[in-house]
Amino acid sequence: MIVEIIWVIVSYFVGSIPFSYILPYIKGVDVRKVGSGNVGGTNALRAGGPVIGFVSMFLDIFKSFIVVLIARLLGFDLIWILLAGTFAIIGHDYPIYMKFKGGKGVASTLGFVFAVNPLIALGFLGVWIVFALTTKYVSLASMIGLGVASILAFALRQEYLGITLVFLFLLSVYRHHENIKRLINKKENKMDLISILRQK
Repeated sequence: MIVEIIWVIVSYFVGSIPFSYILPYIKGVDVRKVGSGNVGGTNALRAGGPVIGFVSMFLDIFKSFIVVLIARLLGFDLIWILLAGTFAIIGHDYPIYMKFKGGKGVASTLGFVFAVNPLIALGFLGVWIVFALTTKYVSLASMIGLGVASILAFALRQEYLGITLVFLFLLSVYRHHENIKRLINKKENKMDLISILRQK
């Protein structure tokens, strides 16, 4: 159990690595002072352009994916695997390196789910893409995608994963509370991903 506890702690520190801050900063952009001010992939995309934005998102996905994959390869019980992924996401949301002011955990949650159950992750990603492209509200797409992933987990009788995803869904809703207010007031910023992809 000592090894498992240590790995969960390590997962938090890995999850805390703020790629969505580091990459735009290399380009001379502080995401905390641009757009929403959020240290997350969407704001990195908005502030740094498609290359930096999508690379930041990929690394946010990868950091939670790799800690969960290693936990699986080490033969941890499911509960410890889920805890490793959860703490990586908490690290992303509340990174120790950024005074606990991080992103909203969507990309990191996707990476975690891919490492545990790729089918559910594909459902999550598919829903996210559909709603992000049709509504242009990335925040809404993220919450709906995570909600659908939670339902899929229970539908596939992955109860422990389902419970974990419900917790992460509620955490995501909390992290998106300002976005929810703007959505209700019809003041939420839209993001046209197709237009961003066409940028040079």
